Amino acid sequence: MGARVRLLQTVDTEYTADSVEWCPLEGYRHLLACGTYQLRTLEDSSDRESQSGVDFDGEPPVRLGRLYLYSFSEESPASPLVEVQRRDMAAILDMKWCHIPVAGHTLLGLADAGGSVQLLHLVDSEKNAYALQPFSSLTLGEQSLALSLDWSTGKTGRASGQPLKIISSDSRGQLHLLTVNEAGPGLQAEDSWQAHHFEAWIAAFNYWQTETMYSGGDDGLLKGWDARRTHDAPLFTSKRHSMGVCSIQSSPHHENILATGSYDEHILLWDTRNMQQPLADVPVQGGVWRLKWHPSHPHLLLAACMLGGFKVLSCQKAVEEKQDACTVSLSHTLHNSLTYGADWSWLSLQLPPKAQQLAPSASFHHSNTGARPADLQHSLKIQGTSLATSPDRAGNGDREGRASQAKLVADDVRKVGSQLHVTGGKPCDCDPTLEGTNLDMNLLATCLFYDHALHLWKWEVS
Repeated sequence: MGARVRLLQTVDTEYTADSVEWCPLEGYRHLLACGTYQLRTLEDSSDRESQSGVDFDGEPPVRLGRLYLYSFSEESPASPLVEVQRRDMAAILDMKWCHIPVAGHTLLGLADAGGSVQLLHLVDSEKNAYALQPFSSLTLGEQSLALSLDWSTGKTGRASGQPLKIISSDSRGQLHLLTVNEAGPGLQAEDSWQAHHFEAWIAAFNYWQTETMYSGGDDGLLKGWDARRTHDAPLFTSKRHSMGVCSIQSSPHHENILATGSYDEHILLWDTRNMQQPLADVPVQGGVWRLKWHPSHPHLLLAACMLGGFKVLSCQKAVEEKQDACTVSLSHTLHNSLTYGADWSWLSLQLPPKAQQLAPSASFHHSNTGARPADLQHSLKIQGTSLATSPDRAGNGDREGRASQAKLVADDVRKVGSQLHVTGGKPCDCDPTLEGTNLDMNLLATCLFYDHALHLWKWEVS
């Protein structure tokens, strides 16, 4: 399978962007949510004090956030992503859409810097004006940040009578199992326990056996848990990663496959029946903040690799033949930028065979506000990069200099930005698992932390 990716659009998110999620529900797959995280430092307070004359001494740093909702439309090929809503709130550390309607609602779950899990529901009018509105929220604990969440419905379905749950992790190393009361509906705390000595960066369900959950922490440990047992002892504890474990996703296509990523710059692929040794170990030259399996191509894994940009891994030999062989099919890096969010779109862009032969590959037109061509990004080089840290830590110490450099790079690139025009593609808001035989193009989105940028890409498979 040959593949390539093209940049379609760049959107300035103003705040640093760290999370991006395409809606998986049919009828709403053209909607894209982007979450941001902005740490207002003491320096910022000093600037405001000098400007306003107000004394901000002793004021703790504030983590600001903004949620964006975008709509993808083929009617505007120059700027296919159109902002339909922005919502200021506490900084967003993670977010995920529920894969099934809940009491008739399309829900987006958020983990925020206020230590809460929030549920927002999608409201649409007759004129297709969409907005996310508050639905339910639950505070996990005082003096903590909610760092991640996962729905028990990641396999786009659930057994009859199976309760709908959310697993979340926080900055104190705790896990929180929540139940979504669909009769209400609302969030209810079911259980909480200490899972890690330091930050619990990530928590995730086994989508095939939702009583089983996984967690990764800054202590470098990967652990498994059973909701039916006491949590004094985990199902397993793996020290296979050498640094903090910050990404986990169960495969929605293969029952016993699990992917994990770490600050150690490695992606590990596991058979959950044997957590002693991974099936595959792939170095990716960047801390792995998020992992996403493709909705319809079962062996493709998308990774947001911080300073390593984003990668697409082909894991077919590891999954089907149990070989230690995952290949990096695609790698894209902008030097000194941190890629924290990445997600596949559930839309499929389909071209009839004749149109594929006639359609030009791409044409660039100069614009000050458009997308940045990938070849220009690759030409930028800045010395002094190192292993990235979490969003909360990224603004400290020697990261400040690199942050300033990255901003200068982003500004310079924007001045000579280009607009990519793509012809002939038409999105299909249908189930790609049902019509995947004609998949020619897919969309994916990534977001850059220091560059406060959201990128829309076209993924071409031949």
